Amino acid sequence: MSKTKLDWLEFKGLNEQEIEEKAKEILGMMTLKEKAKQMSGDGTLLRNLIPLAIRYNMKPLPAGVNKNLGIPGVRFSDGPRGVVMGKSTCFPVSMARGASWDIDLEEKIGNAIGIEARAKGANYFGGVCINLLRHPAWGRAQETYGEDPYHLGEMGVALIKGTQKHVMACAKHYACNNMENTRFKVDVKVDERTLREIYLSHFKKCVEAGVASIMNAYNKVNGKYCGHNRHLLTDILKNDWKFEGFVITDFLLGIRRGNLAVNAGVDIEMPFQWRMKPKKLIKYLRNGEITEDQINESVLRILKMLIRFEQKGDADLYTKDKILCADHVNLALEAARKSIVLLKNEGNVLPLNRDKINKIAVIGKLADLENTGDRGSSRVYPPYVITSLDGIKKAAGNSIEIFYNNGESVQEKKDIIKNSDVVIIVVGYTHADEGEYVRTKGGDRDFLRLKQIDEKLILAVSAINSKCIVVLEGGSAIITENWNDKVPVMIMAWYLGMEGGTALGEIIFGDFNPCGKLPIVFPKSQDQLPYFDKNALEIEYKYYHGYRLMDKNDYKPAFPFGFGLSYTTFSYKNLNIEKNTINKNESIKISIDITNTGDSAGEEIAQMYVGYINSAVERPIKDLKGFLKFKLNPGETKTLTFNLNGKDLAYYNKDKNEWVIEEIEYTALVGPSSKTEDLLKINFKISS
Repeated sequence: MSKTKLDWLEFKGLNEQEIEEKAKEILGMMTLKEKAKQMSGDGTLLRNLIPLAIRYNMKPLPAGVNKNLGIPGVRFSDGPRGVVMGKSTCFPVSMARGASWDIDLEEKIGNAIGIEARAKGANYFGGVCINLLRHPAWGRAQETYGEDPYHLGEMGVALIKGTQKHVMACAKHYACNNMENTRFKVDVKVDERTLREIYLSHFKKCVEAGVASIMNAYNKVNGKYCGHNRHLLTDILKNDWKFEGFVITDFLLGIRRGNLAVNAGVDIEMPFQWRMKPKKLIKYLRNGEITEDQINESVLRILKMLIRFEQKGDADLYTKDKILCADHVNLALEAARKSIVLLKNEGNVLPLNRDKINKIAVIGKLADLENTGDRGSSRVYPPYVITSLDGIKKAAGNSIEIFYNNGESVQEKKDIIKNSDVVIIVVGYTHADEGEYVRTKGGDRDFLRLKQIDEKLILAVSAINSKCIVVLEGGSAIITENWNDKVPVMIMAWYLGMEGGTALGEIIFGDFNPCGKLPIVFPKSQDQLPYFDKNALEIEYKYYHGYRLMDKNDYKPAFPFGFGLSYTTFSYKNLNIEKNTINKNESIKISIDITNTGDSAGEEIAQMYVGYINSAVERPIKDLKGFLKFKLNPGETKTLTFNLNGKDLAYYNKDKNEWVIEEIEYTALVGPSSKTEDLLKINFKISS
């Protein structure tokens, strides 16, 4: 192959061996300087910083574009609730979608995001955020799917499968990125078993699914910045897991020294040339601080992914009319419907019957606010947002009077509130309270309760009219103990995207049966949670958090992991196992009969947990190992089957540096939530 401009369209249809060979050919054509330019974003700090600050990621952010050779480079678009560039479809935040527990839906969302990203000129989606929610005060909780590694892995893989039909995907932020305010400097101390089982297992699942890229986090792990951490990036990611893609840095402060980053396993510094700019890499090479083999390996990884993904999709699909098309907007609406969690419905206040309602009072500033979540790097710009008030009005129709008050003059409107058939109070958080930390906005939360003004509003309004529906907006758990006994209905509405209000109105009036379930524990108090200090410069991450910590300490949460109500009811019976003993390399089928015992069709999420009897090491009382989402009509029964692999029951032996599957007795627990009383149990053994 002569050194002429390449036609990347010629690379379509290549198999894996041919992709490898073609990448090596291209690598052989490149000068050292050209190879070094592949390892950083295009442009310089001075040239690009101001445009990024004015409007982040308005256009694809390029890295490694080589016009002479025709190399298209990596063209970055951020996420995860949609394409950040320009105007795009705004989906619910990831935490909300985590509450849907719907992997098929998440793959469809990924497909839509991939199409819109490609239509806007990107070939890379940096929005598969799978950082585990260790503590609900984390400011960017909304960007991830929840607290459980298994659930995180399943949802992350689904998004990857969807987006990678069209563009390269990136799983982030690797690893132990679970605090916001001190994310650039906090040192996370974590033992190897906890690291592997709790904080890395979902990343491993994404690697096994073929994710194209991994983004390293800002923080330190056991004394080393993630971008300088060879144990994370090379020993585990590239050697143990056999990761074939490339590693990019988080932006600006993802690394501090280029030579340390290259030696650790970083392949591209983003979003521009700085600590790994070509001149520096060549200098490091000449000084013996890095090797040309390391540069070649990084560039080969990048080229292979560029060639592989150039073959994806159909060019005719990526047209401007696909951006914000009806199918994508309807998908955003479906996601919002399935993300809403009905936490409480005493006396079956919901759904509201339009024929029996004349007047509704809607109270609270957030009801009339376009509240789609954080306004940091994940912000998506839709052309419109349906607010809660908009959605309630639309669903109510013309025959019901809607009175709105922002909550500042409740006593003056006491008679109106008292004479309303129902009162809907919308409270919670905004981007100013939680999100990416920028000066005084966003960041980690100081408390998990509502603001005092919101709690006072709920107490004041419920004292006037007891038929209250409280709608909570936010990205994570909210403690409700000060007021939850005063209201009959609570709805967790998260940040629901551009069609969120429509979905809320439909659920309140019964046009859609709620089916979301919590992907995190809602505690009664912060004493039930791990230690958290948003200003900490050093912190230890222990083995237990979330529902596992609740189980260990026998705490009773306000609302357990996996919990959510419906307008119908389901019964779980006849838990069966195909055989009582399996070997370590086998899988086992566990089945259960589930019946819709109510009067309306509904979707249910059956969850399977596993407990460990007489383990040689301390293990959780139970942990999630499977879930299935399905729909049942009234009176209908389905037999569901879970597949459980022996390897999924292993723990990491940090002394031997290996995974161990114990030959002990296990308990399979199946039910509608993690609450012990909700679960049916059956035992089985693993033997050699």
